[in-house]
Amino acid sequence: MQYDRPVYRITLDGQDLSAGIAPRFMSLSLQEHRGEEADQLDLELSDADGLLAVPTPGAVLTLALGWAGGPLIEKGTYKVDEAGHRGAPDVINLRARSADLTGALRRRAERSFHDTTLGNIIRDIAGANGLEAVVGDTLDAESVEHIDQTNESDLNFLTRLGKRYDAVATVKEGRLLFLLAHGGKTAGGADMPRHIIYRRDGDSHDYNHSSRDAYTGVQASWQDPRGGKKREAIAGTDENPKKLRDTYASERDALAAAQSEWQRIQRGYATMKFVMARAMPELSPQQKIVFADMKPPMSGVEWLIKTANHSLSESGFTTSLDLELTEMSD
Repeated sequence: MQYDRPVYRITLDGQDLSAGIAPRFMSLSLQEHRGEEADQLDLELSDADGLLAVPTPGAVLTLALGWAGGPLIEKGTYKVDEAGHRGAPDVINLRARSADLTGALRRRAERSFHDTTLGNIIRDIAGANGLEAVVGDTLDAESVEHIDQTNESDLNFLTRLGKRYDAVATVKEGRLLFLLAHGGKTAGGADMPRHIIYRRDGDSHDYNHSSRDAYTGVQASWQDPRGGKKREAIAGTDENPKKLRDTYASERDALAAAQSEWQRIQRGYATMKFVMARAMPELSPQQKIVFADMKPPMSGVEWLIKTANHSLSESGFTTSLDLELTEMSD
């Protein structure tokens, strides 16, 4: 079978460098993550003639990937934070990370939130960083009695909120997105694309289903203001629960944290790595995958993309996926 020719577009500070890079191009790797971890772009270029300048960290790259004859898929904007040169033969290597997850979001701040909603908290943080907030419908009105951000970056605080409410916090194109981790929703609230994949589409796969008996639930503590005693909230059952270390301000907050962790544990019982024989650059985190012709229990369920890795080199153009279940079936 003869595949189409892979194509790409790379710009540096707004200037299209694709034609100039082509004779020097050696390899490209893009890791796309679904949450607080920044997407990462690695690029290797030949400097065999010694004429290529080493880019200055801070330069801004944009990337689009595709196949000749088809659409180029926009893959985001990246800020160069590492640049190196090695030899011989001489090679320049660049590492760039999502431009939206740098800067102010990583600076430490102190805030307290009391008698509010999760949506209001996300909008406050977004506004402080010059971003537009997009909050999932079921998360927006979630009541929060009290939570502190103490000498903690906004990014870390958002990560902590995400763990408490089983949500994904990330920044894309000037918008702070806070969406359910298992929902597979776009920023606009629509369902993410659902892709049908066949075994012949892959070079390899690695499925793992761990024991469901490790934990039977999750236990979270909360401080009862009536008498000052600690009490427990349980998601699942209390036969062999995982115990969260934090103490929460109310039973409602403790139960939300316990339910979130229990959902995350259940999704993690079954995971899969799938390496495509031919790259699909349109695949990205939070999209859904259904395997049409693989044996149960890999088929008949929806998988969610946690990480998508796109690699282009003389060896070919491939996509590899790290997947988890959208929800655990009994």
